[in-house]
Amino acid sequence: LLLLLLLLITLSPALADILTGRVIGISDGDTFTLLIADQREVKIRLAEIDAPEKAQPYGTKSKQALSALADGKQARVAVQTIDQYGRPVGRVSVGSTDVNAALVQQGAAWVYRQYAHDPQLIDLERQAKAARRGLWALPKAQRIPP
Repeated sequence: LLLLLLLLITLSPALADILTGRVIGISDGDTFTLLIADQREVKIRLAEIDAPEKAQPYGTKSKQALSALADGKQARVAVQTIDQYGRPVGRVSVGSTDVNAALVQQGAAWVYRQYAHDPQLIDLERQAKAARRGLWALPKAQRIPP
């Protein structure tokens, strides 16, 4: 059983689906559209984080933060799952930047604790909160998780 568990842990990243393409649209702070090689548009949801909705406080700034990191750029998505809307959900890299982590570090997104697997994200959120970066600078009453 231990050997099987070790094999699954070792092999699981290699088995993950990888999508690559150019980011052609930003929906909000945790969702964007990726144009992949066969010219299909794929809506992507960032894994392990949750950003304010557009109409919520900091929603527009969160969308702008994702746009600054990814819009018009080549991105790599390590797909973790498919959500209830059929969107691939994954960790996103643009060059050497981990976009999911960068958004949390900037205070543009919360860690989605129900689905978080990366303890580094919790640390980054703690640091952003302590430094009052991004949404953490808002009055407490306006920090409304989506």
